[in-house]
Amino acid sequence: MVDEIHHSAHDPASDPEAIEEILEEDAVDIDFEDVVEAAAATVEAPAAAAPEAVPPSEEPSVDTAVVADLERQVAGLKAQLEDRASQSMRIAADFENYRKRTSKEKDELATQIKGDTIIELLPVVDNFERARSQIKPQTEAEMTIHKSYQSVYKQLVETLKRLGVSAMRAEGQEFDPLLHEAVMREPTADHAEGIVIEEFVRGYQLGDRVLRHAMVKVAAPPEDGPQSPHPENADASS
Repeated sequence: MVDEIHHSAHDPASDPEAIEEILEEDAVDIDFEDVVEAAAATVEAPAAAAPEAVPPSEEPSVDTAVVADLERQVAGLKAQLEDRASQSMRIAADFENYRKRTSKEKDELATQIKGDTIIELLPVVDNFERARSQIKPQTEAEMTIHKSYQSVYKQLVETLKRLGVSAMRAEGQEFDPLLHEAVMREPTADHAEGIVIEEFVRGYQLGDRVLRHAMVKVAAPPEDGPQSPHPENADASS
């Protein structure tokens, strides 16, 4: 009990005046103006430390070496493109020429084969024509046979015409060494020199190609008659 009384007598918390003395001893003088200035300095410090903005006009320029390299690459690509385009045009032109050439060669080969085949058939046509001109049927049976093979001849001639074959009509025409083959020359005053007066074997053409030359007789100038005796020789003889 005595201890409690003694403790309470010396406890500062039980004495208000003692409390105030303690607060005054521990109090710290705070200058609010200094605090405000310190805060302002703290705010302005980061702003001053930040780099200043560079005007657009003062921005660093792009590296000229990089630009030059890109320009060289673009120029190289353009050159490659032009070369490929030119090469493609040349290939197309070469192919078109090849197509035309092969088409022409194919047509010429077909004409050559067709012509060679027709040449082998021409003697058959000649035999039909000889038979028609030489055989004179006398009876009705012979006439029937004659008409039958003449119908075959007519069919053969029409087939040759469809294939483009044409017969030459040399008689009465001027002699042409490209179309005619002269096997005889006959002096005559009835025809001008160089005129075909007779056709022995008919010639044929396939378009512009001569399959067979016509064998013909050509007119020649007439020979001079026997010379009359000289008048002086005649007087001397008399």
